[in-house]
Amino acid sequence: MVTYVHTYIQTCMHRCVRACVPTYIHTYIHTYIHTYIHTYIHTYIHTNTHTHTHTHTHTHTHTHTHTHTHTNTHTHTHTHTHTHTYIHTYIHTYLHTYIHTYTHTHTHIHTYIHTYILVLSMPMSTNLLPSV
Repeated sequence: MVTYVHTYIQTCMHRCVRACVPTYIHTYIHTYIHTYIHTYIHTYIHTNTHTHTHTHTHTHTHTHTHTHTHTNTHTHTHTHTHTHTYIHTYIHTYLHTYIHTYTHTHTHIHTYIHTYILVLSMPMSTNLLPSV
């Protein structure tokens, strides 16, 4: 009975590792990274481009009434175009960090699963069973 249960657990674990884990990880990577890139970066590019393409026009009029009247009108037009570099740096830094962390976690998961299977596949000692 013990051997049967043990074999059953082991088979299930092996199936799970072979079938579920890779699919799960792939789905996770695809869904998460794609959603992240689409939502966040698209929103970010949109807002950033909108924010940075504003033209500021300041008109200063100073009127001094001491025999002379001076009217100065200054028009400043600032257009910022440092969006691309920033976004590229951001994507590279963030995604690289993310992939790095994820890969490390992935390795840990694999190590954990393998260790767990090894423990399960060890022959069970009858001495460990409580005496009836």
